[in-house]
Amino acid sequence: MYLALQLAITRKVSTAVVNRKMKVIPIPALSDNYMYLLIDEKTNNAAIIDPVNLKGINKAVKEAGVKLTSSLVTHHHWDHAGATKELSNDYRGLFIYGGDGRITGITNKVRDGYVFKIGELDVKCLHTPCHTTGSICYYVTDGDGNKVVFTGDTLFIGGCGRFFEGNAADMDSALNEKLGNLPNDTKVYCGHEYTVDNLKFAHSVEPQNDEITKKLAWAEERRKAGNYTVPSTIEEEKRFNPFMRIRISDELRNVTKSTDPIDIMAKIRSMKNSALCVNCTVQAFVLTFAKEQALDDPQLNRKAGLQTAS
Repeated sequence: MYLALQLAITRKVSTAVVNRKMKVIPIPALSDNYMYLLIDEKTNNAAIIDPVNLKGINKAVKEAGVKLTSSLVTHHHWDHAGATKELSNDYRGLFIYGGDGRITGITNKVRDGYVFKIGELDVKCLHTPCHTTGSICYYVTDGDGNKVVFTGDTLFIGGCGRFFEGNAADMDSALNEKLGNLPNDTKVYCGHEYTVDNLKFAHSVEPQNDEITKKLAWAEERRKAGNYTVPSTIEEEKRFNPFMRIRISDELRNVTKSTDPIDIMAKIRSMKNSALCVNCTVQAFVLTFAKEQALDDPQLNRKAGLQTAS
């Protein structure tokens, strides 16, 4: 009996050693941003995605009891990279990954297809230029078959980022080729909590899409309760995100009076931009206040833009 118990314990320990699991902890920041703490539970190594609030990062790292080894920056905008300098000062030897030389303190400039590890988690870089020319999405997998992608301001739940440094063809490539070809069960962790507003717009251009109606009702309840709406999945986005439905939706063809997917992408993005302009003054005030609260570097504050990402 003693031998059998010892064998059972040995098998259990061996299984635990072989397994590689990841954990993702959302960290709210500013008015609607998300940072994420990505943890490899086997090695206890961790990475922070899109660092903007050092206090929030330090608190999450301490509570999780992990070793922060890396920072993954999706793009250079201040609300996603504003704390890189402070972070590198606090965590000596930290690797800062990104696809743009405009990221302060970057140590590892990555390209499309570049791979590296966080502990034993596998990370693959997907270059998705449009919101910015250096935008990178990070596709992460573990030994148990779990899959996540950190999309920054490229793909949101029910929406996408503005085409600040690209065009409709670029965003189509990013969403419907690079990200759309990931496994359907890949969990999507985006850079902002824009879900309700995005789905309201989606409903306005696809009012007969029941998937949008259901997801919007769900998201509104989540937000009323103070809960996150992340993550979604690639499969879900294909069902309710209009920017990933430009080739399959008759309603989008009708509302844009076009059958060309790139033209549809451009037109619905323009419609979304027009809808956002109604709240431009309020958004500018909120973003200015958020920057003053989150950033200590006056020079960085002066350089920061006021445009919303969605």
